[in-house]
Amino acid sequence: MERFNVQQLELDMDINWTPVIAATVCGTGALYLFLKWRNYQKIQKKILNARKRRDTSLLQAEQAVQQFKIQNPDFESSSIVSLSLPELTGKLKDGSLQPDAVLYALMEKALEVNKNLNCSTEILMESVAQLEDIKSQKKGLLYGVPISIKDNVAYEGHDTSCGVVSKLDQPALVDSVVVTVLKKQGAIPFIKTNIPQGLLNYDCSNPIYGQTLNPCNLQKSPGGSSGGEGALIGGGGSFLGIGTDIAGSIRIPASFCGICGFKPTARRISVCGISSCVKGQKSVSSSLGPLARDVESLALCMRALLCQDMFSLDPTVPPIPFNQEVYESSEPLRIGYHENDGYLQPSPSMARAFRETKDLLERAGHTLVPLQPLRLYHVFHELTVRGVMGDGGRTLISHLKPGPIDPCLRDQYIVLSTPGFIKRLISVVLKPFCPRMSASIDATLGIGSVAELWRQHVNIEEYIQEVIAEWRRLNVDVLLCPMLGPAYSFNYCGRLTSALSYTSLYNLLNFPAGVVTVSTVMEEDEAQLSQYTGAHGDMWDKLFVKAVKGGVGLPVAVQCVSLPWQDEMCLRFMREVEQLTAKSKLTRKH
Repeated sequence: MERFNVQQLELDMDINWTPVIAATVCGTGALYLFLKWRNYQKIQKKILNARKRRDTSLLQAEQAVQQFKIQNPDFESSSIVSLSLPELTGKLKDGSLQPDAVLYALMEKALEVNKNLNCSTEILMESVAQLEDIKSQKKGLLYGVPISIKDNVAYEGHDTSCGVVSKLDQPALVDSVVVTVLKKQGAIPFIKTNIPQGLLNYDCSNPIYGQTLNPCNLQKSPGGSSGGEGALIGGGGSFLGIGTDIAGSIRIPASFCGICGFKPTARRISVCGISSCVKGQKSVSSSLGPLARDVESLALCMRALLCQDMFSLDPTVPPIPFNQEVYESSEPLRIGYHENDGYLQPSPSMARAFRETKDLLERAGHTLVPLQPLRLYHVFHELTVRGVMGDGGRTLISHLKPGPIDPCLRDQYIVLSTPGFIKRLISVVLKPFCPRMSASIDATLGIGSVAELWRQHVNIEEYIQEVIAEWRRLNVDVLLCPMLGPAYSFNYCGRLTSALSYTSLYNLLNFPAGVVTVSTVMEEDEAQLSQYTGAHGDMWDKLFVKAVKGGVGLPVAVQCVSLPWQDEMCLRFMREVEQLTAKSKLTRKH
């Protein structure tokens, strides 16, 4: 028996195992490649299905418009789409315009704008069915008004993709609270609009629906993340839209596309049914708010939303109706201001537009008081960036991984997906000659423990109180500051997180903030870019010049800010800026 075992062992040792091992390795490799290929095919199928749904809806909308035009040979859409929203609501109310004519006029214009700008993710054909209910009820502040909504706002039966493959084929089971309230107010949501991949970017491109273009210049970005809204409204395809804002995502598209946008106090409007790729993040507040062609339209939307229906549907929203008296007040204001936040030197057009607006306000009898942001360098990195990236970017990456990475997000993705110890090393190496970039990379490491997270929340609360105390000391009502602009060339947004200092601060503070377009880039502004040195003279300052170059004729805006829950005061200030700017332009013409 022993001899047999020894012989068997010797026989086994004589076997050549190399082919077996090679076959196993090859088989494992082939299986891995097959699974990877199959996963790629699944992803491509999801993307193609989403595009097919969009294309089908566009075709159905086109056919519906043509059918309406055949049935109504006198129908002429240009006179409808050129109205202001207050004019439109007046005509709908007195019956001189019918909701179906308005819907088809806007649908026709939106289709035309989308062909040029690629700003839609889907036409909501349910809007046609909604017409019958609207016409029979004839009620609501937005009776018969077609409204556009950002892709991440839930509408029953449609995806809220956030531009990522992981959220496709998951249609919303019910409308978001804001859509429900808009419908109760007589509005007709008729189109969903494009966003950047993952939403945490201020460009507007994703691998599913592609790149949205700027209505003022097709070689420029419309901004983001509510970029589809900015492009559609700026292009004339919508009177009013709903966006979301976590670091400027309403305000930047409004600035880049030459319209108005308003970020209310967080929780002033319900965010139930709003999709996100960083849900659970609490350090920096996200807000839902309107974009429109003028400030009065923003105020009308806020009046419509701040109603008993919303307070009942979402009891976490404070039941504070719109204060019309504050909005219509004409009392002189005491206005804080800064031309440069110290972190990003404004572009020449940003600075000029700000100075011109400040002069107009002073001449109108308002008092202007210098008010600089407090400790902005530290706050931007340690409270804002580290807060949004509290988990080191893991949640966002988990949504991005299943699909391809869009070019607009590539730089951000590389930083976020780099292992922590390498990020620390890069941060140390960069610190002597590019301290801003070093601090930002370090901030993307996130927050290490629950105890550190709690400490950070305390630091944010203390900072908010510190800023409010400074406002009280100077006795200011509102704040005027520059607004990021003009619109960037493509693929710079993901490389320039430094430029978000002017907008993200007011999400951290949870102060209402809005944007009003006041000017356009002039030849002199463009020429002055050659002397632009920036606040730090680093790589980001050089990139900023490249991003805004070639902007002659593009819109430039200013930003208006107020204290929390004083949304009506912020809108009143925005209206004042808008009216003074309009008067000034009229005077210059004559």
